[in-house]
Amino acid sequence: MISNLLYKELRLAAHPNLFVFTLLGALVIVPAYPYGMVFLFGCLAPYITFMYGRETNDIYYTALLPVKKRDTVKAKCLLMVLAQLAQLAISLPFAILRVSVLPNGNPAGIEANVAYYGFGLMIYAVFNVIFLTQFFGTAHKVGKAFLLAVIPATLGVVAMEVLVHFPVFYWLDGVSAEEMVRQLPILIIGIAIYVIGILLAYRVSAKRFEQVDL
Repeated sequence: MISNLLYKELRLAAHPNLFVFTLLGALVIVPAYPYGMVFLFGCLAPYITFMYGRETNDIYYTALLPVKKRDTVKAKCLLMVLAQLAQLAISLPFAILRVSVLPNGNPAGIEANVAYYGFGLMIYAVFNVIFLTQFFGTAHKVGKAFLLAVIPATLGVVAMEVLVHFPVFYWLDGVSAEEMVRQLPILIIGIAIYVIGILLAYRVSAKRFEQVDL
């Protein structure tokens, strides 16, 4: 049932911009570019999709199907996770290529390294928890949910980009083997926070959505 709902999300509910913004993971190959913008695009894409779903009465349509409300929430969560992880996966070969071709670092902010992906997962987790729980509290106030979620996500991106300019945190911007090994705890923590975050977002969102009268 969940696979069928996810298929429906991809074919009917997902706005074309969701796929376009997912491909923007390739921006990590651009020299002197704030790579944190990639994560903000990853937050903007679900917002556009949810807004599109509101205008097309997607939630109401899904509620008419023989599925539980919890499954509707689960499908939306999986759609967001799929888009965000696909964006990161797409960015990886471009990040490797960028370091190989332009090894002089990124003057605009953090390099696309191990720490970058760890911080990105944390940013996604914060956005997902706030956006999903706020949206499913009403199932139609997309703009308010996005605004509440994107502000802390943006602050996280700014902090990530600024942090590497302090000499004490020079290793967060490194791409050498030694520096990236040192960055591994950030990636591990990022993965843990992302997994816990999406599970928490699902549980709270499902509970709230079950109380919404469509």
